[in-house]
Amino acid sequence: MKILAIGDVVGKPGRQAVKQFVGKMKKKNEVDFVIANGENSAGGSGYTDKTAMELLASNVDVITSGDHVFKKKDILSYIDKEDRLLRPANYPIGIPGCGYIILPFGDDVKVAVVNILGRVFLKPLRCPFKTMEALLDEISKVTPNIIVDFHAEATSEKIAMGWFLDGKVSAVVGTHTHVQTSDEIILPKGTAYITDLGMTGPIDSVLGRDISNVLEHFLTGMPAKLNVAKDNIQLQGVIIDIDEKTGKAKSIKRIKLKLDEAS
Repeated sequence: MKILAIGDVVGKPGRQAVKQFVGKMKKKNEVDFVIANGENSAGGSGYTDKTAMELLASNVDVITSGDHVFKKKDILSYIDKEDRLLRPANYPIGIPGCGYIILPFGDDVKVAVVNILGRVFLKPLRCPFKTMEALLDEISKVTPNIIVDFHAEATSEKIAMGWFLDGKVSAVVGTHTHVQTSDEIILPKGTAYITDLGMTGPIDSVLGRDISNVLEHFLTGMPAKLNVAKDNIQLQGVIIDIDEKTGKAKSIKRIKLKLDEAS
């Protein structure tokens, strides 16, 4: 089973890249199941019901998120209706949405996707490590095929989570920093890991935002409107090959695909 995990989708350019590439990759049988972090899909920060539906219509199976999950208020009602739209599992109990989903895949096979948020330099939520430990007690009884999107700022926290979950999940993929790392690896007990999937959107930018506006902010210290950039649109992420019987990862391959401007 081949899983495509897509790095943070930024604005309309990111949604365009998902629309162009994902359907083609599924048709070629290169990819069986798709996960995309969509928390920046609406104007570069947060998402709406429309941007979430657009990603799902573009052959994305599960949308994960992070610290901007509730940036747009209209997502509050939609996230309770759409199980494939996740918010971090370590948010307080009782808020809208769910932190994981288990979906059927083929004959007698199921895939679980878990969304978790780091605490270093981010929101002081429940411990992501203890939260994962509790969730695995439930999920591992249903399926060994478990993909974790760890949305975190600190590289150290992400790497620690990879080692903590090695052999317990199929993959730990980092999101949030928008810069793809080159440390993809199969850990000793069979878990695929990468510190950050990267960004799906305009690469000629500062983390997806217009360069001139960001420079103005840094040079003056004054507020600046951080518009989504437009140039050099790419889809970044990884393809992970998993043995669906054991849940162990067989390979992890980093990808960067450039949007065909003529299409």
